[in-house]
Amino acid sequence: MNNSAGMLRDLALGLGLAGYAAKKRAQTGAWPSLRERTGWAGVVPRRAPGPRILLHGVSVGEVDALEPLARALAESPQRPDVLLSAGTATGFVRAQALYAGLAPVVRFPLDFTWMVRRFLDSVDPGLVLLGELELWPSFMKECQRRRIPVAVVNGRLSGRSFRMYSRGGRFVRRMFGQLAMAAAQTRLYRERFVALGVPPDRAVVGASLKWDAAQRAPDPEAAEALACDLGLDRDRPLVVAGSTGPGEEEAILRSRPPGCQLLLAPRNQDRWDEVAALVPGMTRRSRTARGSGRARGSRAGPPVFLLDTIGELPLAYSLADAVFVGRSLGPMGGSNPLEPVALGKPTAMGPHCENFAEIVSQLVRGGGLVVSRDPMAVAAKWLADPDGAAQVGRAGRRVLEQNSGAAEQQARLVLELVPVPHWPPA
Repeated sequence: MNNSAGMLRDLALGLGLAGYAAKKRAQTGAWPSLRERTGWAGVVPRRAPGPRILLHGVSVGEVDALEPLARALAESPQRPDVLLSAGTATGFVRAQALYAGLAPVVRFPLDFTWMVRRFLDSVDPGLVLLGELELWPSFMKECQRRRIPVAVVNGRLSGRSFRMYSRGGRFVRRMFGQLAMAAAQTRLYRERFVALGVPPDRAVVGASLKWDAAQRAPDPEAAEALACDLGLDRDRPLVVAGSTGPGEEEAILRSRPPGCQLLLAPRNQDRWDEVAALVPGMTRRSRTARGSGRARGSRAGPPVFLLDTIGELPLAYSLADAVFVGRSLGPMGGSNPLEPVALGKPTAMGPHCENFAEIVSQLVRGGGLVVSRDPMAVAAKWLADPDGAAQVGRAGRRVLEQNSGAAEQQARLVLELVPVPHWPPA
């Protein structure tokens, strides 16, 4: 990248940072702390004698998926020093809770060269693992300069991302060519990594880490506390609509099965107020958590609830009699269905499941997931037929168990990269 292009890029990033700060100021009434995003990670003490491995997850989904791999690495005979970085604020909050006692958590820097250098000076990794994708030019260039291998684990390249990267020409091919390894979730994703410049001998197929990540069981006492705080009637059926997107909440409310309770959990926190306004008097979890919502155990108000907190969706799924996994009724790519499936819950999705196409396909073939344009009709059927619902739940668990073991497989691949002499190739 020449100096002019670099200056323009830094200017664009600076404007983007200013816009981000202004947006957060408008949303919260306070300026966000940008210290961590500028590469300030402080001194991160070592917790194991082996080489330091930095795992990076952009947001909550990637952070969740990487946890089994982090654990498999930490428990391996090589005893690497595992560190986790997160990109988004919600991902960072989730990582702090999920990785407590397993690995330190830091914020990933913005992609300015000086920020990246300060970050790498602080964390000093011997290997970087990027969850799913997330290639940043300055970060990749600085890792190459320092001869730090970078690999993609649990790799995913959607059709949209592939088309976008394909327009980058030599610049993108050079960046992908720097990867020490790309462990893709499917053969199709592997082919796309290779087409974008990853040498074929460094591109492999590994099962999705999400199969393993889904098997974390939520705390039953915490789940019951959630039900009590919200005022859920444990004698009435509950449908949970998780990770929903725009337009889906209205559709679900219109076709909600009669007599059931409904808990809505929008994926994007920017939409929480918008969704709450759909039903006057809707109980919000954030208010009950602060002790200012409905009286504990109260049955007043409509039986519609809003989960507007981070990290409690698995608890909600564990309480459900039927689950709809959102961003799937419209062209939004779909959300991860494995969390409710792992809990043995009968689960439905809409027809737009492109982000999880292979996982959805296996679950549908195994009888553990239903894809429908009218998921509430499916839920109503399950509520009327508990035995049929339980059969779907058991089938989903069988499929999940058949696909476990991805974390150990990818840990073995990763450990072969440490140390990696003569990387990158001349």
